[in-house]
Amino acid sequence: MEESLERLKDIIEKTDNIVFFGGAGVSTESGIPDFRSVDGLYNQKYDYPPETILSHTFYRRMPEEFFRFYRDKMLCLDAQPNAAHRKLAQWEEEGKLKAIVTQNIDGLHQKAGSRNVLELHGSVLRNYCERCHKFYDAEYILNSQGVPQCSCGGSVKPDVVLYEEGLNNETITRAVEYISKADVLIIGGTSLAVYPAAGLIDYYRGNKLVLVNKTPTPRDREADLVVQGSIGEIFSRL
Repeated sequence: MEESLERLKDIIEKTDNIVFFGGAGVSTESGIPDFRSVDGLYNQKYDYPPETILSHTFYRRMPEEFFRFYRDKMLCLDAQPNAAHRKLAQWEEEGKLKAIVTQNIDGLHQKAGSRNVLELHGSVLRNYCERCHKFYDAEYILNSQGVPQCSCGGSVKPDVVLYEEGLNNETITRAVEYISKADVLIIGGTSLAVYPAAGLIDYYRGNKLVLVNKTPTPRDREADLVVQGSIGEIFSRL
């Protein structure tokens, strides 16, 4: 571990063009459950599997059940940024980090001070009326009953990408641009199992691919450096 940390420190010190690609593991140390770990949402018992509830079809067919699960498990509004979020914000402030491409929907990168955050799967902090497009914050959803209603009578939908829905084209285009131009790509807290998001790293053309994750990923063999462990703990030591 110490040797890996020293190599990572050296890589970071020698560049000012880093892009970070992150997943749920970045936020687990802030108390937000991921989907695939032992304690994740996929291993808890509900009437329906989480991937079914969080699908476009389920949202349309059973919206009240969707929002019951959504309020209970997806709105972690008291969560605070951890060492990984803070370190990334620091690197951006120092001019080293050019962008964060995240699969997370919790807004913790922005809460830590990061500005250029590309949210592939949207954000729980943004909610819109499907009829008039009026904006509502996450507290409105949390404190509402049943299906949240707009003042115009329309339903309010979270601005998150559900299963069966496509990613935002503009966000994808920007993510590809940053990743393809990065000198260093750091991938952290993700199993790289969710597509199409995980496929974006195929656009990386640099020479320093770093993977930081608790468990092995399908891309470990391609990496110049693999650091296995908790990303918050590792980043706090940089």
